Amino acid sequence: MFELATGPLRPVIHYGSHFLLPVLFAWLVFRSQWKVAALLMIATMAVDLDHFLATPVFDPDRCSIGFHPLHGGWALAAYAAALLAALPLRIWWLVALALGSMWHLATDSLDCVLGGIW
Repeated sequence: MFELATGPLRPVIHYGSHFLLPVLFAWLVFRSQWKVAALLMIATMAVDLDHFLATPVFDPDRCSIGFHPLHGGWALAAYAAALLAALPLRIWWLVALALGSMWHLATDSLDCVLGGIW
């Protein structure tokens, strides 16, 4: 099974986690605004713009976590701080963005594991 995840299923798992699971999360957590929340969570893919700072822009053997600035520890701390600030204030759209950003890093971390990079 793990061999399938590291081979032909790796991109399916990676992009499914980026685009399909946020819709499920939005539906579960933000029931009344789930469509907008899902779009906001998917919009966190914009953190991948930091890939344009690297040469080459895309390297399948490179782990994004810790390499790109918006995929590092400081970025994770900022996403977590946004989540912690938004929760008591009930700013649902900021919660969706923070959760989406943190999920993005989790998805990229899983891809590093499946790619044998970690």
